[in-house]
Amino acid sequence: MNPVTLHNGLIVAAYGRHFLVETDKGNRLICHSRGKKSEGLVGDRILWQPTGADGMIEKIKERKNLLYRQDSVRTKSFAANLDQILILIAASPEFSSSQLSRALIAAEAEHITPIIGLNKSDLIEPFARAWEWLIPYRQMHYGVLPLSLKQSAQVDREELLKLLEGKTTLVLGPSGAGKSTLINLLAPSALAQTREISQALNSGKHTTTSTTWYWVDKSKTTAVIDSPGFQEFGLNHIEAARLASYMPDLKRHALHCKFYNCSHLHEPGCGVLAAVKSDTHDGEISANRYKIYSDLYAELSQPQRY
Repeated sequence: MNPVTLHNGLIVAAYGRHFLVETDKGNRLICHSRGKKSEGLVGDRILWQPTGADGMIEKIKERKNLLYRQDSVRTKSFAANLDQILILIAASPEFSSSQLSRALIAAEAEHITPIIGLNKSDLIEPFARAWEWLIPYRQMHYGVLPLSLKQSAQVDREELLKLLEGKTTLVLGPSGAGKSTLINLLAPSALAQTREISQALNSGKHTTTSTTWYWVDKSKTTAVIDSPGFQEFGLNHIEAARLASYMPDLKRHALHCKFYNCSHLHEPGCGVLAAVKSDTHDGEISANRYKIYSDLYAELSQPQRY
């Protein structure tokens, strides 16, 4: 009996137990997961074998990271093997500071570089308010990029490409932020690719209810991954005791706490509490950011129900 020949592949779209896989030669075909479990994700490097016109996934190679969210009900994975995430928010409608922080914390926990894109810079007053609100994030190590995807699209595309070049970037964002516009700007072939995926999967139409990989350049060194929108971003996979270490503005002050297991809520000699300030005064940690921390700490300290 001849040994089975396995081929390398990249998952570029996932629909339940069915995956669109790109081969080393650049061809794409449908592959299925073996067994009842569906463990593949967009961004996974795999080994597969042909089964007629389709393929069977035999092995998912080791991941360098995995961005996901988890609440008390379920775990929802976004994508694997990321270099960075671009969190797209808009000056209008107003974005949730809690959801932004949760996405940043999830990225920090997986050692994925976050970039914040603030869209609709053409809306003068709303943008000015949002830009000022983002001061604590601009003072951290996060890149915050002003964007106007409809009015200065080509200029913004050039700036974005500098940040994305040679990397795999997941684009996250709430509805209304301009995520679809951004994807189509970065990957002009995205609409054509979407149609191809729909035809390959017999899905009739493709909406952003699934995660999809798009190549930005012909040499296939730069990729963006579109993701479904989300209303909630659970962090039940994060330990409350580790939370401050994933928030850069708190982390550096936690080094000065008197107690090694300080919760940063009430202990004497807490470096974090000493650095908290009102949003209207100079200081180190904004009141808003500290409230996000304390609310999340309380949430993550609750007994888990499964």
